[in-house]
Amino acid sequence: MKADKISINRLLKTASGQIEGIIKMVEDDRYCIDVSNQILAVQSILRKANKEIIKAHMEGCIKEAFVEGNEIQKIEEVISLIDKISK
Repeated sequence: MKADKISINRLLKTASGQIEGIIKMVEDDRYCIDVSNQILAVQSILRKANKEIIKAHMEGCIKEAFVEGNEIQKIEEVISLIDKISK
């Protein structure tokens, strides 16, 4: 993986901590909108982490694939990923 591992780990640990907090909120019967807002916050963090990973992949792995002449597979991977993201 070519992404900044420290940054990605920090984001994922933050998301994990927030998920633990959301679980506690559900167990404590907290207000639905408050729970939903926290879920949206976690989704935002995960999107940011994913964006950083994809950016690093494009700047590293895909760039290397073009230099080496095997870009077709990498392009297909990105198209598949875009399909998943757009659903």
